[in-house]
Amino acid sequence: MGNDSKNSETFADYLAEQDKTEDGKVEQDAPLESVTLEEQVIEALKHIYDPEIPVNIYDLGLIYGVDVDSEGGANIRMTLTTPGCPVAQTFPGTVESMVKRVSGVTEATVELVWDPPWTQELLSEAARVQLGLI
Repeated sequence: MGNDSKNSETFADYLAEQDKTEDGKVEQDAPLESVTLEEQVIEALKHIYDPEIPVNIYDLGLIYGVDVDSEGGANIRMTLTTPGCPVAQTFPGTVESMVKRVSGVTEATVELVWDPPWTQELLSEAARVQLGLI
């Protein structure tokens, strides 16, 4: 927890250096807000598991891109392990619903893509360990 405290101090230092508005509130640059919200979205994705493989979809390598704009709109580019996946019609909606639950996300869209196709090369090291591949 010592690191959390240090990170909070660093963030507080950052805020102290930012310009303040007339009402005394601190203005933040949009990229900082987007990165923070993007990290929260990624964390939410790590709580969604593939129905056939006991690994979350982020570590499984199904997430090709996470973009969060300054207005809180989140766009997720993802694939599935195979185009014939039995949840191909419903799983993107599940992902969208989970992302919408993230505080600060105003809207979410999920784009299902098949190129490049998913392969085991996209597995994170943690997923490889979990699946006994290393």
